[in-house]
Amino acid sequence: MEDEGVGGVVEDEKKVLKVISKEEAKYWTDAFPIGNGRLGGMIWAGVYSETINLNDDTLWTGSPGNYTNPDAPKALSEVRKLVDDGNYAEATTAAVKLSGEPSAAYQLVGDINLEFDNTAAAYDATTYQRELDLNTATVKVGYSIGEVEFTREYFASFPDQLIVSKVSANKSGSLSFTVSLNSQLPHRSSVNAQNQIVMERAENDDNSESIKFSAILDLRISDGIGTITVTEDNKIKVVGCDWGVILLAASSSFESPFAKPSDSTKNPTSEALNTLNSVKDFSYEQLYTRHLDDYQKLFHRVSIDLSKTDSEDVTENMVATSERVKSFKTDEDPSLIELLFQYGRYLLISCSRPGTQPANLQGIWNDKVTPPWDGAPHLNINLQMNYWPSLSCNLHECQEPLFDYIESLSVNGTKTATVNYETNGWVAHQVSDIWAKTSPDRGEAVWALWPMGGAWLCTHLWEHYTYTMNKDFLATKAYPLLEGCVSFLLDWLIEGKEGFLQTNPSTSPEHMFTTPDGKPASVSYSTTMDVLIIQEVFFAVVSAAQVLGKGEDDLIKKVVEAQGRLEPTKIGKDGSIMEWAEDFEDPDVHHRHISHLFGLFPGHTITVDKTPDLCTAADVTLNKRGEEGPGWSTTWKAASWARLHNSDHAYRMVKHLFDLVDPENEANYEGGLYSNLFTAHPPFQIDGNFGFSAAIAEMVIQSTVNDIYLLPALPRDKWGSGSVKGLKARGNVTVSVSWNDGGLNEFKLWSPNDNNLEAVESESVTRTIHYDEMSVVAKMLKGTVYTFDKELQFIKTD
Repeated sequence: MEDEGVGGVVEDEKKVLKVISKEEAKYWTDAFPIGNGRLGGMIWAGVYSETINLNDDTLWTGSPGNYTNPDAPKALSEVRKLVDDGNYAEATTAAVKLSGEPSAAYQLVGDINLEFDNTAAAYDATTYQRELDLNTATVKVGYSIGEVEFTREYFASFPDQLIVSKVSANKSGSLSFTVSLNSQLPHRSSVNAQNQIVMERAENDDNSESIKFSAILDLRISDGIGTITVTEDNKIKVVGCDWGVILLAASSSFESPFAKPSDSTKNPTSEALNTLNSVKDFSYEQLYTRHLDDYQKLFHRVSIDLSKTDSEDVTENMVATSERVKSFKTDEDPSLIELLFQYGRYLLISCSRPGTQPANLQGIWNDKVTPPWDGAPHLNINLQMNYWPSLSCNLHECQEPLFDYIESLSVNGTKTATVNYETNGWVAHQVSDIWAKTSPDRGEAVWALWPMGGAWLCTHLWEHYTYTMNKDFLATKAYPLLEGCVSFLLDWLIEGKEGFLQTNPSTSPEHMFTTPDGKPASVSYSTTMDVLIIQEVFFAVVSAAQVLGKGEDDLIKKVVEAQGRLEPTKIGKDGSIMEWAEDFEDPDVHHRHISHLFGLFPGHTITVDKTPDLCTAADVTLNKRGEEGPGWSTTWKAASWARLHNSDHAYRMVKHLFDLVDPENEANYEGGLYSNLFTAHPPFQIDGNFGFSAAIAEMVIQSTVNDIYLLPALPRDKWGSGSVKGLKARGNVTVSVSWNDGGLNEFKLWSPNDNNLEAVESESVTRTIHYDEMSVVAKMLKGTVYTFDKELQFIKTD
């Protein structure tokens, strides 16, 4: 489906969006990321030597697992009895018997290394600049040595599945360098007859099973100028050329989450060679044009201007981005918020495209054999947050890998549910990996025992439908997965106190409480997040059934009956929303997770319009949690404050993220940004970048399938005049809005005319538009752009 600005692609030629550095990268989090969804590169941009770290999203440790525990039912009965008797500390200890094995770990391919022969003249540091241009998804480097100006360009092409580099000099014959491939993993390298460097995975020292990979480097240089020789150590040496173009193709032997690496029939070297052969007739310019056409169709759907400058700000594009982050606490430069918002969209396009793996804990970028938390997708916030901006920020295609992944989880999760819990349906827990692990993690129950991971993911299925109104997606992809998830939830719920259905055992992600007799515990029953997620999934499946004409199915009748028996969200004695079913003492009131506010954001059961008392309690809860926390926690809080229509607090959390992290002393930080604008836990976790983009979108536009709320949490004293074009509202409406002096100026609405998405009989859409105390009902024909003024009065159509 080709969308997606108002009436097409939004493109603002004046808005420069560049991450800039005035020096070579010293740390990995200084390097600039590029990616095509599957392949990732981190560009260090050294003057005398260059390193490009390479990743392939399918390169992991391990192999398919069993993900079942036949001893679990007995342990489950023991834990449930302890919980029923109020012995929560003892239940917490016993629940470790339900824990499983660790996930596999995300890996790295290796590095492209370039060594430049520039020792004859002094390097002028004042001429150095490297930049990541978000408008073109290109890293550019420039510097001078003597009288020669050197430039480099790097991009990752999705249409051609390559990482492309070009190095050049403005004086003929003055470029000389040596290029090689290397890896921290066992490997072997060779140079073939076409002068291509071939690096392949070698057997592990312990002969353990592993996914194989191959990376092939192809080199082109200026015609008739320069020489190429191969060294004895499988490097390629270039002397006296004008320019060189390096093409990197890589592939792995991974076939599916259910296929053992040893059984793979894929030949990574042949696949990488085929990729290179397919582009042999394309010039660098043609490769670049194909990359731009593909990327900009996605990226240029949305523009944002919070500063209302009429011309390019020369200063901001000369200053290093790290310096701008440092000064944000005092200058509060809105153009830096624009940059970070669009950076999140850039990263999502770069690490999650149709046919790839879903974005993991670091997207696709990783420089370690053993990355933090294994680089594994965590299902208790992090994987979900990765996809928060995909819909509101108009990148719905980038969500496709998530749905393919949920399908794989449902296969393994059926086995886990059957054996571990003796239930129908499918389940997934807190952490997973490329093998679609669905069993509990290793270790303590406080993190490992959390069977709501699959259910939370399923809320994304319904959200995708509400934004796209793609009925075919709902029927063929979403609904079967929702059915399986709901079948598990219905069986997981058991008879509880006062006639309520309850979850037992139950934890609030990664958070302990203190029992009435003063003991630390994490296991109880019906934590608020459990119930809120179940409410959301039940609502989704009932709504989906109504759309698909399945409302009378037996499963849906059971869901409707169960809906009325779920425990309501409770308010504690201090006025905050209770995190657990009982008002336990919280030993860590500033805990990083705000799980009990799931119904506020990203859920929909706590709303300003319908549950004002719970919103007041949510306000108390957020204030109680405080502002400190990892980057992802900061952005979750920003989005939650936005849902409360509290612009001051939402902006405070946005501002809070702008803290430049020192990689040498990152343990001293909570949250913040690295110099390349990666968000920090620390260490780096990409979810905060995505959460930021989603939070900004929530501050500007909120929606239901029937309603659109304009500027609900706009910090009018900070962003007095501005505009956002191309954001999406639920109901498949694209929205552009502008404001002046803190008040609405004009807005445009557009719903595409695509009969493949909605029922053919629906030629128009009706939405209620809200702004401040005003509201108006707008009926719009599809395929037509409708413009309204600050009084919500219709002006014109286009």
